Amino acid sequence: MRVFLSMILTFALLASAGCMAAKQHRDDVRDDSGDKLTVGTVQKEIKVGMSSADVAGILGAPNMVTTDSQRREVWVYDKVSTEHVYSSSSGGVGVLGLVFGGVGGAAGGGNYSGSSGAASSTQRTLTIIIKYDENNLVRDFAYRQSSF
Repeated sequence: MRVFLSMILTFALLASAGCMAAKQHRDDVRDDSGDKLTVGTVQKEIKVGMSSADVAGILGAPNMVTTDSQRREVWVYDKVSTEHVYSSSSGGVGVLGLVFGGVGGAAGGGNYSGSSGAASSTQRTLTIIIKYDENNLVRDFAYRQSSF
């Protein structure tokens, strides 16, 4: 009887070992390496009076460079990221039971299988606007972030 219960437990553990939640799948494929353009970086690093070279060293090259009516540079960083995640899991367990009695014997068994799935999509935007003075020093900056 102990061997039979041990087999059932082993099959159940093996069947559940392949199941992962959508978050686990997303974490496996997400690339969080490298420097990222974030609101936190802007809040912590960008200061009025910084040179454009220092800003470029921190945030990298802007997406767009324009000038205002007084020919002062305005840098725009625009980042849009979209993340699609789909996860599916399936598993099954088969149990073979042997029943012995009297002269003959009988064999029987049962199977269980199931599957499930989940999908999600997230989009985030970040826009940073940095305005420079006549000497190419930061005179003002603003940022907007959204997530949906």
